[in-house]
Amino acid sequence: QVQLVESGGGLVQPGGSLRLSCAASGSILSINNMGWYRQAPGKDRELVAAITRGGRTNYVDSVKGRFTISRDNAKNTVYLQMNSLKPEDTAVYYCNADIISNWREPSFSSWGQGTQVTVSS
Repeated sequence: QVQLVESGGGLVQPGGSLRLSCAASGSILSINNMGWYRQAPGKDRELVAAITRGGRTNYVDSVKGRFTISRDNAKNTVYLQMNSLKPEDTAVYYCNADIISNWREPSFSSWGQGTQVTVSS
């Protein structure tokens, strides 16, 4: 069984910063891609940032230059540094990881429970 535990969400003013963390634990041999998604009320969930095991990154255009995704493979942890936050960044942020638990089965997608990020004056 695999569990992803998120932390770091909260309420900040426009222009502020937050650092989200997500640690995976359980039966894990390897983790391929990891990423952060977000979903605002009434909107579809969107991919914000993703990172491969080797460190290649991708970002949605709206956060380029403001957000930075990183990972610590030894700790099975992914981070999202969020700077210059805007009200439109307000959403529930979800951690995702592609997990390999054993070599006899393909990888599966594991999700965190989400953490609320609110940007408001």
